[in-house]
Amino acid sequence: MTRGVSEIIAEADQVKALQRHLDCDWGNLRDNDKAENDLSLEKGLRLLSAYHDRNGVKFWIITEADRSATTLLLPEEY
Repeated sequence: MTRGVSEIIAEADQVKALQRHLDCDWGNLRDNDKAENDLSLEKGLRLLSAYHDRNGVKFWIITEADRSATTLLLPEEY
């Protein structure tokens, strides 16, 4: 995770979002972006999920195409 996430997002919210990401619940994305993630999962491409913590702070989870890394980050840290 990035510094911003570690400083702002509660650990419980991080874990909850990561579990949702693993369960292919892409969070707060438009339907076409969710469909793109479903296709990316089949084709081995990068995955992006968007969530909000208990205080309404938006954060993303990105899994690299080769599945070598998954990162939690704030949109402004991208």
